[in-house]
Amino acid sequence: MGNCDTDRLQKIFHNLTSQKKIRQAVMAIENGDGSFRWSGAEGEAIDGTQISDGTPFFIASIDKLYNAVIVLMLAEQGKLNLHDPISAYLPAGLTRGLHVLDGSDYSGKITIRHLLSHTSGLADWLEDAPRNGQSLLEQVLKQGDRALTLEEIAQVVRGLRPHFAPQDLSSRRVRVRYSDTNYILIIALIETVCGQPLHRVHEDMLYTPLGLRHTFFPGASQPLGPTPAPAPLRANGQIIEIPGLMASFRGIYSTTGDTIAFLRSLVRGGVFQNPETFANMQSHWNRFSIPLDRAALRSPGWPIEYGLGVMRFQLPRIFTGLKLIPAVIGHTGSTGCWLFWCHEPDFYFSGSVDEAGAGAVPYRVMPQFLKILS
Repeated sequence: MGNCDTDRLQKIFHNLTSQKKIRQAVMAIENGDGSFRWSGAEGEAIDGTQISDGTPFFIASIDKLYNAVIVLMLAEQGKLNLHDPISAYLPAGLTRGLHVLDGSDYSGKITIRHLLSHTSGLADWLEDAPRNGQSLLEQVLKQGDRALTLEEIAQVVRGLRPHFAPQDLSSRRVRVRYSDTNYILIIALIETVCGQPLHRVHEDMLYTPLGLRHTFFPGASQPLGPTPAPAPLRANGQIIEIPGLMASFRGIYSTTGDTIAFLRSLVRGGVFQNPETFANMQSHWNRFSIPLDRAALRSPGWPIEYGLGVMRFQLPRIFTGLKLIPAVIGHTGSTGCWLFWCHEPDFYFSGSVDEAGAGAVPYRVMPQFLKILS
């Protein structure tokens, strides 16, 4: 990489942080062998210090990739089967009535694979709203923080209409709808099978073996090594504090260095016992539809594809002209955070603007980065 290229990367960063609603950002890019690294950081951490490349940020739904990896590790160990119904592992009082559509209860037909691939059709406990009402996330942002137990989350879901019946995963055409409910149930599954809280499972299965020393669950665990104060979370540019809701969905903070180290280990075979497991995560890509409702507009949509806990993003040629932008795989979050790997060229990307509702940011900046690097 020459100075000209790094100048262009810096320009993308500057253009992003110059936007009115973006008050802070941290991002990094590394090539496959680690011989090149570029980073940008701007803003203040919660203790008033300047944000740096090593500042932890809320990884939002990037944690779906982490939790999916743990489920697949448990499957490798024979502790669960992806084709089993979730009712085989979770209490009947929790799963009963979660998915009632047009008078039929499909709750018993939802499998672990349905949850991992967002093909269950379950309503989203955070983003979906009842008829003529507000979503739970909208209520929290307007009325203040709120903590919910797993049983209370299940009750919220029962009051929402599912989007479609659990899909036949052997079919050529499979409907996919992003729903945080799927991964709340994945968390319940992990904690039930392992007999430990999620943060302990993460430490034992991921953080310690992979050397992730700056990744932690706020309020539940501490990072394994000395770590700077985290970046604040914002909504419409204003700092928000939602420890109760964060605890409800087991929110995670991490750094660009730790997230890239995790993804590099996953890509290079340092996580799973069987190399075919990572291939299985990517064996069936289902494309999200074009958003048609308010909740879907805030969630990943077309042309993003989803496998088992992993996203694939590539702009169609109609948007890129003669030069096709390469695909990336990884995950993003609704607070404008991302973690991606591009196979050719071999680069890793991590970053965040920590702004609620900025979920589209990664899909705007990634093509700009890839145009330079490819």
